[in-house]
Amino acid sequence: MKNLNDLTIVIVTFQTPEKIILDCLRSINKNVKVIIVENSSLFLHEKKIKAEFSNVSIICTGENLGYGKGNNFGIKKVNTNYVLILNPDVICEKDLFDKLPVVVNKVQNFSIIGFQYSFDNIFMPAGFFDEKENKEFRENFKNNKIDSISSVEWVTGCSMLINLKKFRNKELFDENFFLYFEEFDLCKSLVDTGNDIFTSRDLKIHHLGFKSSINNDKEQENKMINIKDWHYMWSSFYFYKKNFGLIYALRKYLGKLVNSFFKVIFYTLIFQKSNKDKHLYRFLGLLNSILGKPSNFRG
Repeated sequence: MKNLNDLTIVIVTFQTPEKIILDCLRSINKNVKVIIVENSSLFLHEKKIKAEFSNVSIICTGENLGYGKGNNFGIKKVNTNYVLILNPDVICEKDLFDKLPVVVNKVQNFSIIGFQYSFDNIFMPAGFFDEKENKEFRENFKNNKIDSISSVEWVTGCSMLINLKKFRNKELFDENFFLYFEEFDLCKSLVDTGNDIFTSRDLKIHHLGFKSSINNDKEQENKMINIKDWHYMWSSFYFYKKNFGLIYALRKYLGKLVNSFFKVIFYTLIFQKSNKDKHLYRFLGLLNSILGKPSNFRG
């Protein structure tokens, strides 16, 4: 990467609150092209954003395509060699775009480089699919014993730099997923075909987490939580079935299915609706995935 002219950022939104998307865009270098893919028929903040940001273009899909299909939609509009996938609830560190070309030129033959979090020490930004190897990496990461650029097998999808020169087409994500595990599935397919994935300590973002489509409407917020619970379980089983086999996935998730079923009964009996709904939608998502039904729940 000679300069930032060879980079495009794709941000998939779905009725994202104005402050969240503005904070994200204001943290991005103004010389970088940005494509916002709004997963509906109307982007409410278009006039304000276009007035402030000349580097931003906005495309409405007309329907909620989900994370993977929405990003595929945006990536097909990209004309640069590199695309940065960003969640709208991400704020980039001030020096990120100064460091980005430097990191890219150190590992030119990469497929994906994942970023790390500025403040969050709870969620791992990268890791390995093998449990033993992942545990060792986690310990080294928490003790600051990893290199500035480390080879890994997966990175989280809220901020991932993709080298499009390594892909034959721009339909990167499996569109059977609607929400969750799309980036892990992409990374697994790359690892299995001998491609290189890295995480960089020099590239950092602040991730607000799960706030890109939550607003002040309590009913709408509960609906979104139910959708997320359903799809987390659907996607997790589908991921393991696809990448590790049906028997492995069943052994890993049948216990969770039974556990969720009994928790639904328990929380129903003690009149705790929020906990009942949480386990009900997890149960239904997992059951539908086990039965091979598509991820078509939208609330």
